[in-house]
This record gives sequence, C-alpha cells and structure tokens, in this order.
Amino acid sequence: MAQKQLVIGMFGFGNVGRGLYDVLNTISSNEAVIKRICVRDITKERGIDADFTDKPDYIFNDKDINLIVELIDDAEAAYHIVKRALQSGRSAVSGNKKMLAHHLPELIELQQKHNVALLYDASACGSIPVIRNLEEYYDNDLLVSVKGILNGSSNFILSKIFNENYSYDVALRRAQELGFAESDPTLDIGGWDSLFKLIIITVHAFGCYVSPEKIFTYGISTMNDNDIRFANEKKRRYKLVAHVEKLDNGKIIMSVMPQLISRDKYIYSVEDEFNGVVIKGKFYDKQFMFGRGAGGHPTGSAVLSDITACFYNYRYEYKRMFDHAPVEYTDDV
Repeated sequence: MAQKQLVIGMFGFGNVGRGLYDVLNTISSNEAVIKRICVRDITKERGIDADFTDKPDYIFNDKDINLIVELIDDAEAAYHIVKRALQSGRSAVSGNKKMLAHHLPELIELQQKHNVALLYDASACGSIPVIRNLEEYYDNDLLVSVKGILNGSSNFILSKIFNENYSYDVALRRAQELGFAESDPTLDIGGWDSLFKLIIITVHAFGCYVSPEKIFTYGISTMNDNDIRFANEKKRRYKLVAHVEKLDNGKIIMSVMPQLISRDKYIYSVEDEFNGVVIKGKFYDKQFMFGRGAGGHPTGSAVLSDITACFYNYRYEYKRMFDHAPVEYTDDV
C-alpha cells in the first residue's frame, strides 16, 4: 500500500541533484515533492526557485520532511546524513557509492532497527537497475557471477583510445572536458569507483560484505602505448572490468582490473560512458544489462526510481544475507 506524499529534504545540488530536480519537474509527480535543499554554498546562483539552506538542522528539524535524499560527493558527510536520517525514523535514498561501500553493514542494521528503508539503486551503474534486479529476480542460490563495466568515465577513455586512436592522455583530457571525468580522476581511472560499486552489488548478489582494502584493484592509469598496440595486434580491446564469482567450494572471489576482451563477449561493444553488466547463473546462463552510467539525468532517474519505491513502502530485504548460510570471500585462488 502506498503511503502519503513524500516530502523530500535533499542534500546536494550537483550534477545528479540537478538531474533529479529536472526529472521530477518534467513528470509533475504527485507522489513526491522536494521541500528544501541543503548545499555547501548558499550564495551560489542556481537558476531555480527553490528553498536552499546551508544548515542540515533546517531539514532534520522539519517535521513535514519524511524522506532524506543524499546526493553529495563527500563520503564522510554523506555517512552522517544517512545515519542521522535512519536514526530519526526517516527513510533515506543515497547515491554515494564510496560511503555505502565502507558503511553498508552498519546502515543495514540501522534500517532493520528503525523499520525504515535505505535505497541506493542509483549508486551502482547509473540508469541500470542492477541492484533491484538482483534483489527481486535472482532470488535463488543458482547465481554464479556478476561481471561488467561499472565506470562510465574509464570506459569513455578506453573507447576513445580503441575507436578513434586517441592517446591515453588525450582521451583523459577529453573526458574531463566533457564532464565525464573529474579534474582529479583518481577514483575513476584508479578503479576505485568500480570497486565501491562491486562491493554493493556483491551484497545483493551473494549476501556477502567485503571491505574495500581486501579486494584486488588495479585501474587504467598506467596504460601505455605498448599495451594499446598489443591489444590491437590481438584484435581485442581493454575494458576495466569488475568481477565477483562464486567458486565450486562456495566461496567468492572479487577483483577490479583491465582485461583484454574479445569480440564475442557482451561487454566488448559497451562504448563511451555506458555501463554493461553480465549476470551468470547455473541454469539460465548469461543475461546482459546495458545503460548509460555517467551522472546527471540518467542517475537522477535512478534516484527517482528509489523515491517511487519508498512511496510504495519498498525495502531491500537482503534475503541472501539474512536467510542463507553466509558466503565467504577468499583471495586464495
């Protein structure tokens, strides 16, 4: 059963926050309305008629606000916002994959304790509903692996290298000019953004939380002309691939690293800022999901999906985590 209208207190008005605002205004939803937006710089002109504040208490002390949407880039601040929301008995929607990757077990416990919802489908793969699909569709013990391209920025760079013969440096600079990569692109090209998303996906795929420091992570920042030449000679191309797989002994392995991909693989043709995820099972073989991964309106739409789910009192159930024998991580392979 649906609840009353959601009155949103939103934190952050960057790319994704603006995307959510635009999407909400486009659809003229009666289910949810943004009442107040908390930002770091209250003096900045943003070109919209909205109630901005730089004081979090103005949101948390407002009794009309019943949903907190967190869309900021500061992982530590995001953690305190989401934690405070759950402790206050409010549901929360978050897009901060770094924060979730470090604090998810604690936040899941708070969700259970206070009987509220924490939703974050927007934190992994932008417009692709991979978390929701893992929660709802693949509700069995037959899942074997999840593998894919989870970072649109690094994929854009690699696409320019292999499709248009850009050098690595020129491709990175182009990604920054178009807003697909930050001025400091370390999280993207170092593989960390993909890692954080993989940790979140693994919780929903196998019910196992693994902390970031345990997982082998290697990005594309050291790629050179010799690597590119070798890939072209082999008629393959490099993709930055995040991978979790269940072994025959029941344990799982995880990694993020560049892989040489041949033309017969689904993710070979995933180009530019798009993401692609391959889910493999014992009896249904492989299923492929594809969609735009970089922020703005695509991720804003994913946030809206989470908000709509809150309206209908949807919660992640974490069935694999709570109802099954625990799966363990191993790096002994």
